[in-house]
Formats: sequence, C-alpha cells, structure tokens
Amino acid sequence: MKLGYFTMPIHTAGQDWRSTLLEDRECFLLADDLGFHDAFVGEHLTDRHESITNSMIFLASLAFETKQIKLGTGTTNLSQQHPVLVAANGAMLDHLLDGRFILGVSPGALASDAEVLGILNDDRNALFADSIEAILAIWDRKPPYDISAGRFHICTAQTYDELLGLGILPKPQQLPRPEIVGTVVAPFSKGVVEMGKRNFHPLSANFLLPQWVATHWPKYVEGKEAVGEVADPDDWRIARTIFVADDPVVAKNYAMTDENSPYRFYYDQMCTKMKRLGRLNLFKRDQEIPDDDVTLDQVMEDLVIYGTPEQVAAKIQTLREQVGPFGEIVYAGLEWVDPTLARRSMELMAKEVMSILQSA
Repeated sequence: MKLGYFTMPIHTAGQDWRSTLLEDRECFLLADDLGFHDAFVGEHLTDRHESITNSMIFLASLAFETKQIKLGTGTTNLSQQHPVLVAANGAMLDHLLDGRFILGVSPGALASDAEVLGILNDDRNALFADSIEAILAIWDRKPPYDISAGRFHICTAQTYDELLGLGILPKPQQLPRPEIVGTVVAPFSKGVVEMGKRNFHPLSANFLLPQWVATHWPKYVEGKEAVGEVADPDDWRIARTIFVADDPVVAKNYAMTDENSPYRFYYDQMCTKMKRLGRLNLFKRDQEIPDDDVTLDQVMEDLVIYGTPEQVAAKIQTLREQVGPFGEIVYAGLEWVDPTLARRSMELMAKEVMSILQSA
C-alpha cells in the first residue's frame, strides 16, 4: 500500500494569505522528505477559507524543491478553464516536475465559483466531459489541429507554420500522457464507470462514509470490463482524515474534542456546505435519518481516524475489510493549528503506521 497526501486546503478566516500558502508548501515539502508517494492540492476561487486559487501555479512553486514525490492537481476544475490552457499548462508543469505530474480532474462543485465565472446555470458535467476529450486530443494529435469536442473547437489551420513553429501546442514529458485521477464523491458514481473505460484512476473522497466508498470499486470494475480490461486495485486511492499522535489522549483531544481542533473546524465547514447543497446524505449511515439529526460529533466519529500508530493502523485495516483492497491510503492534510503535533502526525503516519500496514 502506498501513502499519499491531499489537502483542499481549508484555513481559518483572518489569517495572512501568504502565511497560509507558506504553511501549505511546508506540508508538501515534509511529505516529500517523508517519502509520500504523491500529493494533491485543491483549488477554489471564491472560498475565503481555501487559499489556493490555481493548483498548477501552487505545484509549480514546488518543482525544484521536491525530490521524488509526484504532485497532482486535486483537482483542476475543468468547467472553469479552457481545455487548451489546461493541456498547455499541464504539459509545461510535467516538464518542470521532470515527469512527476498527475492531472487530477473534476467538473468543479463550488457554486460561487461557477457564478462568478458566469456558468452557474450551465451543465458543468457536460463542460467537464467536453474538456477532457479536448485535452486528450491535444496531447495525442499533431498540428495543425482541428479538434471538435462538444462546445470546444480547437483549430490552428489558418496560422500553422511548421518552419516558424507557430500553431503548435506543447506535449507533456510523460507520453502519451500523465496519469489522470478523478475525485469521486457520489455513492454508486456513474463517473467511475467512465474512469474505468478511459484508464483514469479513482480517488475516493475523505468525507465519505466507508459504506459509500465501497460502492466505487464495483463501478470501476464495470468500466474496465466494458472495454475488456481487468481492474487493478493498486489504481484505487482512498482519502481519509487522519491524525496520529504518540499519546492516545492527545490524539483524541486534538482530533475530536478541542474547540480549536482543525478537524472540528474542517467538518463543521463540510457539514454546513453539504447541508446547503442538499447533500447531507453523504454523512448518513441510514438515508431515512432527517437532516437535522446529522450531528457534527457523529460525522467526526465516523470519518476521523485518530489515535496512536497502532490504533490508526488497525482502523485502516478495518477500512480495508469494509471496502476491499486498494492501492493507496491518502492522508488528508488540515491546517497546522499546532505545527508540532501536525508534523509529528505526518511523521508517525509515514514511518510507523505504514510499517505496520506493510507488515500486515
């Protein structure tokens, strides 16, 4: 089992923007030093608690300071950018990273982002589908281009000049393309079927109950079988919200009960957002439970894995029994309210928890 890192990231309001960016960079540099396999970062334009507006720009800042870790967008919101920009900038980033780039993709779920871009009433899933078709075609084809992908028409026929080098879009270092990863949120997601067909790899979100996470793999298998291929569990990533400490009392306090806990802040934000979106069902063990009966404490008890290395390893083993084999556990990074505890958690996860899991 590999170890990955993922952050949205969410910071408490009122902090200096530069300081939050530096903290997020420090998380990625630490993950690299500790031998994490890969690390993903999210992006939003209009959420004051999420400080990264463009994940590719953020990852580019790490290109020459990281050594071995693969860096992924988590995700690039394809409804919000023209596919030519994603394809060209992603290709450049892959070269900056010497082939360590992963393109994480999604339609983009934040309604306020869609509104500010004037696409609130558009079918963002359709935009996503058209965009990914265009990106793959750009990376696959030679100029001059004449690509039609839904609402996108990408053409350089009138301006192409081989001698001058005009009308030519860049290719990534990884050929035919970098790994493409899709974040999966919906139970029984139809999108996972399409990932299987296209050889994209699923990353199940950290705020899903294990019973919903378990619905993703059969859908991926369905997609693989549809094209005559066999699904490999090594291609499935599962994100979890994890805190590890040397002392079990410290672990419970920081993860669950302390009023300044970044874990409480994160899930309070998520519960509020999901209620507004009408998606509190993601946090319900029983779909008949009224929304008003979904409590923060219950959500955290279901979704936060905390404890000593031995306790956390046992809980991850239980998760594996619940959902089936998977190739990578992705550690969801939160704000460093206590930098010492936060750094120690990542160290214990990489050195002790993973050692226990590998032995098991």
